Amino acid sequence: MTSQSPLYIGFDLSTQQLKGLVVNSELKVVHISKFDFDADSRGFAIKKGVLTNEAEHEVFAPVALWLQALDGVLDGLRKQGLDFGRVKGISGAGQQHGSVYWGQNAESLLKSLDSSKSLEEQLSGAFSHPFSPNWQDASTQKECDEFDAFLGGPEQLADVTGSKAHHRFTGPQILRMQRKYPEVYKKTARISLVSSFLASLLLGRIAPLDISDVCGMNLWDIKKGAYEERLLGLCAGPFGVEDLKRKLGDVPEDGGLHLGKINRYFVERYGFSSDCEILPSTGDNPATILALPLRPSDAMVSLGTSTTFLMSTPSYKPDPATHFFNHPTTPGLYMFMLCYKNGGLAREHVRDAINEKLGSGASQSWESFDKVMLETPPMGQQTESDPMKMGLFFPRPEIVPNVRAGQWRFTYDPASGTLTETDDAWNKPLEEARAIVESQMLSLRLRSRGLTQSPGDGLPPQPRRVYLVGGGSKNKAIAKVAGEILGGSDGVYKLDVGDNACALGAAYKAVWAIERKPGQTFEDLIGQRWREEEFIEKIADGYQKGVFEKYGKAVEGFEKMEQQVLKQEAATK
Repeated sequence: MTSQSPLYIGFDLSTQQLKGLVVNSELKVVHISKFDFDADSRGFAIKKGVLTNEAEHEVFAPVALWLQALDGVLDGLRKQGLDFGRVKGISGAGQQHGSVYWGQNAESLLKSLDSSKSLEEQLSGAFSHPFSPNWQDASTQKECDEFDAFLGGPEQLADVTGSKAHHRFTGPQILRMQRKYPEVYKKTARISLVSSFLASLLLGRIAPLDISDVCGMNLWDIKKGAYEERLLGLCAGPFGVEDLKRKLGDVPEDGGLHLGKINRYFVERYGFSSDCEILPSTGDNPATILALPLRPSDAMVSLGTSTTFLMSTPSYKPDPATHFFNHPTTPGLYMFMLCYKNGGLAREHVRDAINEKLGSGASQSWESFDKVMLETPPMGQQTESDPMKMGLFFPRPEIVPNVRAGQWRFTYDPASGTLTETDDAWNKPLEEARAIVESQMLSLRLRSRGLTQSPGDGLPPQPRRVYLVGGGSKNKAIAKVAGEILGGSDGVYKLDVGDNACALGAAYKAVWAIERKPGQTFEDLIGQRWREEEFIEKIADGYQKGVFEKYGKAVEGFEKMEQQVLKQEAATK
């Protein structure tokens, strides 16, 4: 590579930091700069990147903080010796669902920036509202109830917008803003998502919303590719649909669209080339699936404190328990997502109970958990005629299904379809090691069935590959059970991009947008250049004939179990 070879920047504006990651055309990372909001910012009384109003369940961030952060990250890259003149394209990822409210003078301020002054000095007055609601905000229950009911129910809302109403989604947030601060709303010229806010700073004018991130609003009709006018009417209230349309702006279909050249401010202050292109920034979850060239039906499972399941799929089959988004780069594909509050914490509870029972004390070792789990047969069946053992283990209230914290244990006879709630049949906590992992993976399989296709050779529908990320991905015993349940004709892989997935995905998107040939897909271009041996390791087999089919029967019982628990909980309210 010559010293003048192209470079690309991917930004990741998350809750607690802004990161700038620089790659070359071969996708090799050459620079990383971070600005930690709590540690590095000046003048903001934040904690973990946000402010809170407990009385109203509000969680929000000062937008000026992000202005300070962008200059901070670019200063960091300059100190590392980045030749900004080589940067040909910039994209970004933003925490999903957050909204930024621009004042009437925003565009004139963006266009007339003085490179001798900071962004914060010049743009703090560009906003009609100084704060952005954060994805952790839970102040919109009333508005969510209205959204869910407006088209006939959560099912109808999910069918149109890809999701039922959620506290964090931007539509309910805008509705609450319009009602709580009508004068602020009236003075708002434009509304950005966090992703398009970032692109706007770099562009020097208000950037359009991204085709994938717009799906996190409960306002976008995914099948029609346009805003749902009835929902806009609900959201806008007395201010009217046309006013809200102007505030939101158009949504281009091409995720690699060249929005325009970089703002002169960055050319003069940092030495960017005036030819550097700004590309659409997308949400953090869509950017994550761009961190590797996921093929249709490949699945990514994040085994962190919570559990997240991402899949690229040509099938659009929305459900109130799931999320669908337009794919950020590839028309005809959708991003399917599941989010669970319970993940690592639930597994750790069982691990700790096993260690205590076996005399390991307060040890946080997974050795006993793994050993016991692998010694337990699938679904706890010592013989084929034994009933299957399955349960729900939720140390936190769960959203999929929507139930309180608690534990429920059952046996299930797949031959008769008989489901029995019982603790007596269980050897607690030892049999729970396998049961907790099975429970989590069966829920993923239940909700993703119908989205996968047969990989060929007469195999049943399943993912081609299952990629595990997050802390739990290091555990090969968990990976083995995940492969047995979810399948994966090519196997189960650990994906290690550290905490850089969002920024990497954004940087790869910039490479694709600038260097693609006519009609060349993201998966094709990035797939040719991506060096999987640098990032992934096969850690378990996937599909195993017989075992996969057994778990298929278990899914039927698991679905019955969830429905029974939901009925029982509803009856006690």
